[in-house]
Amino acid sequence: MIVVVIIGLLAALAIPAFKRIHQTSQDRTVLNNARQISSAADQYFMEMGVSSVALATLIGRTNYIKDFQTVASETYPTDVIAGTTITITGVGGARTITYEH
Repeated sequence: MIVVVIIGLLAALAIPAFKRIHQTSQDRTVLNNARQISSAADQYFMEMGVSSVALATLIGRTNYIKDFQTVASETYPTDVIAGTTITITGVGGARTITYEH
């Protein structure tokens, strides 16, 4: 009986820690995706002499970002404008992450 109680207590402590680690991992991956978008957009701006680009233009086998995967059902902006913040919404269903472009 005592063993069951101890296992229950350990599980009660471990589950929130695992959830927090999972969220942190998702947030870091989304932030890295935003950095990749920002770098690709900057390169596109310099090469084309423009100040905005559709995200779809940056992604593709022959484009600036070869492979792009979402990790937490997040939503990325459809356009990137030079000098603006990239805002990713719906990370894990509730969180928002911004990246200064």
